[in-house]
Amino acid sequence: MAISISRKKSKPSKKVETKECFSHVTLLFQILYRIPVAFFLLFLVFLWSSSTTIISGNIVHVCVSSRKLNNLYCLSAGTQPSLELPVPIINDNSTSTPSPSINAGVKELVDVVVQDQDEPDPVIRTTVGNDSDAEVANAKKMVEALMQVHRSWKSDMTRAQAACDGRGVYVYDLPTKFNKDLVGQCGDMMPWENNFCRFFDNEALGEAIPELGEGWYHTNQYSLEPIFHSRVLKHRCRVYNENEAKLFYVPYYGGLDILRWHFKNVSNDVKDTLSLELIKWLQSRKPWIQNSGKDHVFVLGKISWDFRRTDKSWGTKLLELTQMQNSMKLLIERQPWHVNDIGIPHPTYFHPRSDDDIIAWQLKIIRSQRKSLVSFAGGARPGDPVNIRSILINQCSSSEDGNCRFLNCSSGGCSQPNYVIELFAESEFCLQPPGDSPTRKSLFDSLVSGCIPVLFDPFTAYYQYAWHLPEDHSKYSVFIDKEEVRQMKVNVVEKLMQIPVRERENMRRYIVYELLPGLVYGDPNSQLHKFQDAFSITMNNLLERVNRLD
Repeated sequence: MAISISRKKSKPSKKVETKECFSHVTLLFQILYRIPVAFFLLFLVFLWSSSTTIISGNIVHVCVSSRKLNNLYCLSAGTQPSLELPVPIINDNSTSTPSPSINAGVKELVDVVVQDQDEPDPVIRTTVGNDSDAEVANAKKMVEALMQVHRSWKSDMTRAQAACDGRGVYVYDLPTKFNKDLVGQCGDMMPWENNFCRFFDNEALGEAIPELGEGWYHTNQYSLEPIFHSRVLKHRCRVYNENEAKLFYVPYYGGLDILRWHFKNVSNDVKDTLSLELIKWLQSRKPWIQNSGKDHVFVLGKISWDFRRTDKSWGTKLLELTQMQNSMKLLIERQPWHVNDIGIPHPTYFHPRSDDDIIAWQLKIIRSQRKSLVSFAGGARPGDPVNIRSILINQCSSSEDGNCRFLNCSSGGCSQPNYVIELFAESEFCLQPPGDSPTRKSLFDSLVSGCIPVLFDPFTAYYQYAWHLPEDHSKYSVFIDKEEVRQMKVNVVEKLMQIPVRERENMRRYIVYELLPGLVYGDPNSQLHKFQDAFSITMNNLLERVNRLD
């Protein structure tokens, strides 16, 4: 059908004008009608995303909910919402700087929430972009680069060689409200613990455990701060004139400061009061001003996330303060993308007083009869579909010939240290899945017991303890990806059965004779000459680090 177009302009019809006007009004009405519906749908999406995954631009925040938290705890490449994944400037004097370019699509790099041990894990949901694999790989490369920086700070001197000339350690005499008075509030920190203060007996080592031998104590997982403080006060390089010091130790018990408010309904301003008072106190000191805190060290007995609160109610914002970025922070779990966060071992139950204590324990566990192939001490997470603990427990319980033993921490089985240590000392392999955070105190309990840890997340150890664990993690552990377990692609017990006996023995000997002494914190009055414990290794490396600031 042909169509002809006349070039002569014709007058518009009033009928057509009326029809077009009516059409425009109808279209406008349809748009306006749909706006409330669109807003309603967006509101529903917001409600869903606020309890699961929050997407901002190309940034995916993995958020978790918990019965013990009033709001969400979110991690974006290992940090909380609104924090950027820091790109470290790799040199001796640097701090990390934020970069938004690599924050996208992190797939469970850190998929945990901070809670107390043996409490149920939170429910976790994630949303991952199409390019998530590349982003995850890039983020992990950054972490590995930072671990190499930490290893470059390691001292090659033994305890006997580490002279104190020009390496003085100055301990600030802080007002007691920053440390001693916090310990004095121990009776009000844990509502379910009748006598939490008993863990601070014996210079915070806790009550002795004679059943396990010399040097064994019921040490609480949060006791690192006073334990370390006691050791520094007796360090051979301690000086009392700040002008003779190379390293400045700030004995602030920040972890206990968090614990005292943790189960109380107080404002964030109250939680941050002591942290801010500490910064104000330090800023009046000449050594802090001279090097902007670069030669100062803090030891914090909780994980890094507890000190990185932004707009949430969890913990304090101590490590997010601008004034804290240059100093060195020793933590039982570091923030993997912060160069000045340094991971050091969780305190175990073993605190040897002498070389003989270490040697006696080494001989005992190397000769121990390993009655079980595998063991797991932990609690199930029945309400969490993505946590692998329930899968591991099912595989363990259904194993043939008693190859796997399970100690249920949910029923209080792990409250007695001797039960845990005896179980690990009689096992070839100890399962160490992530719990309330990637790291576990149980990892170090298993190593001290000569039990080969089986890890499911590299953030549990490989990206944490550069000063105390070797880069070649196959020397002391077995790695099985948690995704393979979650997708039921592997039976962990059956896979461990395939590891030759000779290989197990070699790994155990390496753990017992090479690693064990450096993973424990000796008694405050210890006299170790043949070995360096975790404290000595840490102090030597700190002094090596500050020497490079010149």
